Amino acid sequence: MLKRSLFACLAALTLLSGTAVRAEIPAGYSMVLLTENFPPYNMATNGKNFAQQDNIKGIAADLVREMFKRADIPYSMTLRFPWDRIYKLALNNPGYGVFVTARLPEREQAFKWVGPLGPDDWILLARADSTITLENLEQARPYRIGAYKGDAIEQTLTTEGMNPVIALRDQENAHKLQEGLIDLWATGDPAGRYLARLEGVAGLKTVLRFNSAELFLALNKDTPDEVVKRLQQALDEMRKEGVVDKVFAEYL
Repeated sequence: MLKRSLFACLAALTLLSGTAVRAEIPAGYSMVLLTENFPPYNMATNGKNFAQQDNIKGIAADLVREMFKRADIPYSMTLRFPWDRIYKLALNNPGYGVFVTARLPEREQAFKWVGPLGPDDWILLARADSTITLENLEQARPYRIGAYKGDAIEQTLTTEGMNPVIALRDQENAHKLQEGLIDLWATGDPAGRYLARLEGVAGLKTVLRFNSAELFLALNKDTPDEVVKRLQQALDEMRKEGVVDKVFAEYL
């Protein structure tokens, strides 16, 4: 009898403890998640620049869905255009998040972070017949470099005074490179190669790998810490269970 009573007390304490933790998230709390077309991490199933919920696929989209499911946090997911707009929405609006984005020192205090969701090496691509050879980014300064407006690579090049040629969609740079409108395409890897294949552009070569970054889910800085904690725990569990590797394998 004493043993059964002890077990009952322990069960009750565990339940109360779990309830106390859950209570740290406001009742009815839900997140608005924004993303863009950035294959293979996130993309609209119809290839357009607007999609919602199950009409969004990709490595990051699949991982984020599973994270929120495990964390038991309601959310909506919308893919919109352009990136600069949705980035600012997440930056300025409580309850918003944006993915995927590079976690850079200058962004560290602007968001709360969950990740990493995957790698994003920064590379310069050239046409197969290009004679350009580079040992560092400074040597690329004389060339016309195409970059995607608002993303971390474009911002870094601009800060360095490289004056990149801006495109509203990263895949536009694949065609610009092919047509000789730019000399180099500053993009991510594997994203750039994946986009080039989708656009039917082949034979590009990497002439410089100049940075290695990791991509995250960026949450508005007013997001409750308990939300961040649950999501990070969910992702860590998924990685240990091999779920993350499995999702990558499905797309790459």
